[in-house]
Amino acid sequence: MIGLALGALGVLAFSMSLPATRVAVQQLGPWFVAFGRAVGAALLAWAYLRFTGAPRPTRSQWRRLSIVALGVVVGFPLFTSLALISQTSAHGAVVITVLPAMTAVFAVLRAGERPPLLFWVASAGGLLAVLTFLGASGAVHGALSLADLLLLAAVVLCGLGYAEGGALARELGGARTICWALLLSLPVTVPIMIVAAVAHHPHADAVAWRAFGYLTVVSMFLGFFAWYAGLARGGIAQVGQIQLAQPVLTLVWSALLLGETVTPASIAAALAVLACVVLIQRTRNSAQVPALGRA
Repeated sequence: MIGLALGALGVLAFSMSLPATRVAVQQLGPWFVAFGRAVGAALLAWAYLRFTGAPRPTRSQWRRLSIVALGVVVGFPLFTSLALISQTSAHGAVVITVLPAMTAVFAVLRAGERPPLLFWVASAGGLLAVLTFLGASGAVHGALSLADLLLLAAVVLCGLGYAEGGALARELGGARTICWALLLSLPVTVPIMIVAAVAHHPHADAVAWRAFGYLTVVSMFLGFFAWYAGLARGGIAQVGQIQLAQPVLTLVWSALLLGETVTPASIAAALAVLACVVLIQRTRNSAQVPALGRA
């Protein structure tokens, strides 16, 4: 239950990422938002690691941290920032619906997990429930666009980063995993942030800066403390399916932040997703999850 609770806390933190990104990129630009948030979070990570006296990762752990950095520090923030220049966060919620399934696939490929058949059935049910809701709400429209391709690329890289980070968190702990990944990314994130700031001076109103601050402190830093710890404790494929609730939550935040309308069908969708998540958790005992080291 601890893993499930931590995972749910992480999903709650991430559910506001797309609306906040949509707000921030309109004034600050996608490149500054994507890499500036990573640099800011890396400063927090450095302070945390210094305060806790964390030992340095081993050579093999550094290699795995590079995969985490590629997926969640660079790939997902960059591609979603570029996509949300022209697309709404509600539309983005449609595409990231496949993220739990992608995380589960990489949990099999990278973390050696073997979820049972009932797990995949329940996952498919949750995916169908969310897609049905999003389609009925009007979030799905039009043909596949460049923004959709960018969002799909973000989902693939994020699923990889989630699975690799969740597995590595069994050794390093959830907080240290994201902290070391952020520091490892600095040789890439700092130069690009500087170039982006010079090319497009970061001038914005208070709302955009608050959105940027949320992305830096919560989406890029604190959210991963809970998320990776939850994946490590409860199993990447299992806990990862809590993300099925994220698109519905994202639409709620989109309505609050951006004035988008959320239909009454959200209640039915939320209940359907909750039922699928409960069913997924009931498969926990039959799933093969590698032993937890330190989380």
